[in-house]
Amino acid sequence: MTQTTPNDEAGCLYLVATPIGNLEDISLRALRILKEVDLIACEDTRQTQKLLHHYEIRKELVSYHAHNELTRAPELIIELERGVKAALLSDAGTPVISDPGHRLVTLCLRHEIPVIPIPGPSAFVTAMAASGLPCEEFLFIGFLPSRPGERRKALEGLKAEQRTLAFYESPHRIVETLADALDILGPRPAVIAREVTKIHEEFLRGSLAELLDAARKRAPRGEITLLIGAGSPDKLPANQSVSLKQRVAQLESGEGLDRKAALKQAARERGLAKREAYKRLLLER
Repeated sequence: MTQTTPNDEAGCLYLVATPIGNLEDISLRALRILKEVDLIACEDTRQTQKLLHHYEIRKELVSYHAHNELTRAPELIIELERGVKAALLSDAGTPVISDPGHRLVTLCLRHEIPVIPIPGPSAFVTAMAASGLPCEEFLFIGFLPSRPGERRKALEGLKAEQRTLAFYESPHRIVETLADALDILGPRPAVIAREVTKIHEEFLRGSLAELLDAARKRAPRGEITLLIGAGSPDKLPANQSVSLKQRVAQLESGEGLDRKAALKQAARERGLAKREAYKRLLLER
């Protein structure tokens, strides 16, 4: 067991949560720490500079992101062991949560350098609170894999999950993710929280099928949090309780449809375009 306690002489690392949109959503403690530290490590120095400029804070900035953390983390450890006090910031929200920083934190703990969290905004927590979905228990997934096959495999592993699911997703993949979620998880309630705390904040609430239809008509832009509520396995339609491949086979053998007609009907049941359903059928082979 290790225990680290900060003192005035030793270096330490502060994990400072910053606004996810509205610059007023920063704590007084966070502002004080940013004024007191010797340097600030951040994902994008330009983004962090906007925040610091708004609050008239001038500090040395060093970049710390997914592409340089392998070398930057040991460099920062050397500085911290010399007594430097540093703050780690992500572009928005709480550092380390679906953002770079885990390597630096683990190295600090290994070297007995205090790690001090400064709490504040988190996109998925903020979205969850206003979603209307149950949040007594939830499962935060972060970003799903970008590759279709890997994404579907990850969703397959969540089919039995009855807690509210929280994901981050990019605008150019949200339609595909909704389609996969509907096909695999079934007709669950869901919420798209877009640009939370920003000028164009928007919450879209409905079933996965309704959100998919809306997203196809007007793809959501900006930063997206996708929340999916619990399903009701005992109430799922029979055609949603099996895979697309199995459903096509059922329609062929049970209703005598040819391959083309069976695929068309199975796609319609899942809210999928025929071309999209065909792609998914290939992935399931």
